[in-house]
Amino acid sequence: MFTSNETVDSGMLSVGDANTIYWEAAGNPDGKPALYVHGGPGSGMRGGYRQHFDPEKFFIVGFEQRGCGRSRPLATDSEADLSTNTTQALIADMEVLREHLQVRQWLLYGGSWGTTLTLAYAQAHPDRVSGIILAAVTTTSGAEVSWITEDMGKIFPREWDAFRAAAGPASDERIIDAYHRMLTGPDAAARERAALAWCTWEDVHMSLDPKAEPHLQLQPPEFRLLFATLVTHYWRHAGFGGDDLLNRMDRIASIPGVMIHGRLDVSSPLSTAWNLAQAWPAAELVVVDQDGHGGSGMIDEVNRAVLRFADG
Repeated sequence: MFTSNETVDSGMLSVGDANTIYWEAAGNPDGKPALYVHGGPGSGMRGGYRQHFDPEKFFIVGFEQRGCGRSRPLATDSEADLSTNTTQALIADMEVLREHLQVRQWLLYGGSWGTTLTLAYAQAHPDRVSGIILAAVTTTSGAEVSWITEDMGKIFPREWDAFRAAAGPASDERIIDAYHRMLTGPDAAARERAALAWCTWEDVHMSLDPKAEPHLQLQPPEFRLLFATLVTHYWRHAGFGGDDLLNRMDRIASIPGVMIHGRLDVSSPLSTAWNLAQAWPAAELVVVDQDGHGGSGMIDEVNRAVLRFADG
């Protein structure tokens, strides 16, 4: 009997540009391949992703993207070269992993930033994808980045004022660029302050629930700095192609998919998933009325979506 709780294989895989990525697999090696694409960018993996999959039916694979988690070097290491950490590089890494595991096609499951990377990979390699599940849908477009870092101050004015003030004196520089400059600058104390301010703001807009507990700002300083560095790196470049994803949906029009999104998601408004659904005839959009950027209702819908693909 197979179990999703036990790793059946794992390793460090060289992917070029002096990077190695950590990967792991669980479940049935002869089952349907499924790849988990984590969020962030820079969040790394949590073992709970496996619990969506029946370990008897699926070969469950996860990996940690360049620069984070157990992959090396970390984005905050002195030898790291952020210029080689792009969406296109991550897509290439996923292909190296697929070939290493001798997988012909896999079901992709991505959450948050992972939905952007999943869409970008699928559009680049549609013949390698058997199906797609997206939860908390984003495309990391320039408009989405501006919404979170600039426009959302209309919803959380007090918190945004603090976020804006931590970026330094007002200037023509975008907030996203100011934070990235501080996070990658020579002053260690300034880097730590910027990372804490960034993660505090992320905790604000992740939920409209007044009882929601802070998460990112309570993480160790090393994680906060790594996370904020990678997020700002990708966001200041609009996800290295996020503005093009909607216009390229014809490339995956026939691939079956399920998009699951919370109606109360203020950080990633429902319009992004809605617009993608209009351009993706083979996909279903499931709106969870009581959830925001995650929640128990969305977890239940992911489980239902996985069941639909189990025997496909």
